[in-house]
Amino acid sequence: MSEWFHAEGSRQVGPVSAEDMGELFRGNRIGLDTLVWREGLPAWQPLRTVVEELGLTAVPAATAAANVPPLPPVPPGSPPAPPSSAAPYAGARALPMQAQKKPLSGCAMTAVIGGAALLVLVPVCAILAAIALPAYNDYTIRAKVAHSVAALQPLQVQVAEFVNREGRCPTRADPDFPAHDHYTGQGLSSVQFGQFENDHCGIEATLAVGESKVDGDLLWQEYDPQASRWECSSDGADKYLPVNCRD
Repeated sequence: MSEWFHAEGSRQVGPVSAEDMGELFRGNRIGLDTLVWREGLPAWQPLRTVVEELGLTAVPAATAAANVPPLPPVPPGSPPAPPSSAAPYAGARALPMQAQKKPLSGCAMTAVIGGAALLVLVPVCAILAAIALPAYNDYTIRAKVAHSVAALQPLQVQVAEFVNREGRCPTRADPDFPAHDHYTGQGLSSVQFGQFENDHCGIEATLAVGESKVDGDLLWQEYDPQASRWECSSDGADKYLPVNCRD
């Protein structure tokens, strides 16, 4: 199968097959005056002189010979030299060359997938953080408050024994009862002993756990001698209190 070249300006285009030459001609991308060459031709020739060989519409050879000036011969087997830009040819255009797309490399694919994952994960993580962080902070505060409440349990035994023995409520002035600031290291800025308005004896403590949401809240432990039972209450928010101290 012959390989053909055709001229475009001062440069040559090819090789292309005879079938491709026919497609170029029928698509008006080369014309009858376009210079062409294949191995075996003595020189560049206008397309009109080889239309029969290519199976295209024939033109009289005499007309072709009369209208086309002779071109320098080309040695057999050697690549054709580009024709002069002054040589007459009509409608010749180079075949459109489309750059071959390179497939994405493994690193590029990883970057694309990673970027898409980030677009999904970042909003999800932000939503989870907006939900989880406040919940975790509340849990931390509840744990600190629970620790402070637990620090009062030994005092409950001491108060109950005093009431049963003395028949009255203890005060800070009674022996063996700690000073009001004795429990500052356990999240309580002040601890008071005395009698409540309902005549129950008990403990009043002020929270100081290092959290602004609860520091300064009052915590009450009331002892009912008739039922030998303790009740816990507070003026703080229920969500930070132990279950037994909530309203």
